[in-house]
Amino acid sequence: MNSGARPAFYALSPGGWRDYVTLLHLPYTAWHLSYVAIGAALAPEWRPARLGAALVAFFLAVGIGAHALDELHGRPLCTRVPRRALIAMAAVSIGAACLIGIVGALTFTPWLFAFVAFGAFIVYAYNLELLGGRLHRDATFALAWGAFPLLTAYFAAAERLSVAAITAAAFASLLSLAQRRLSSSVRMIRRRVASVSGVIELKDGSRQLITSQSMIAAPEAALRAMTAATVVLAVALVLLRLT
Repeated sequence: MNSGARPAFYALSPGGWRDYVTLLHLPYTAWHLSYVAIGAALAPEWRPARLGAALVAFFLAVGIGAHALDELHGRPLCTRVPRRALIAMAAVSIGAACLIGIVGALTFTPWLFAFVAFGAFIVYAYNLELLGGRLHRDATFALAWGAFPLLTAYFAAAERLSVAAITAAAFASLLSLAQRRLSSSVRMIRRRVASVSGVIELKDGSRQLITSQSMIAAPEAALRAMTAATVVLAVALVLLRLT
């Protein structure tokens, strides 16, 4: 890692409670929870209680559980959270998320069991790179962290899927794929590159130095804007259903 570089733009200084905040990947967690809100808002029937349950479940499974597993597998955020704490956080949060889904399946429709089973499988398979890492790829991320939360929230509210829901899931997948492509290059520079050198020569004869900061500035600005845009869209759709 570059000397003094943070492992992510949202990472706080290491140590103590700041490690737990960093572990939540707050901008990206908000991004993917927005898909849950979008899915629920697109459903024919507005069911805010089910949306609330889905938001809690996905916050537990993704915001806490998936990120704890990710940190457990290689310490990409360089936190000092003890290994046992990471294991406990993952087990409890993912277990609680599954319990919420199971209650929903028993209460509303047994088809929710399929969503619970897939979610429990993919969160471990992706973040721990099980099956030889074959599922740890951009396409899986786009489907599991984009389409899946949107479709789950929609189905929890509507108890069926529709062409509109699948189309919206395609939007979430493509947007998550863009996120993954941008963030992958940034992570590589922040976490693996020791130094960067070079010069860009412009047609007017001027020159610009190439630095690690210049290489990550544009994609990170795009990621921040995309995060804000997705959250704003989710809030707008929820407000539409409330009014």
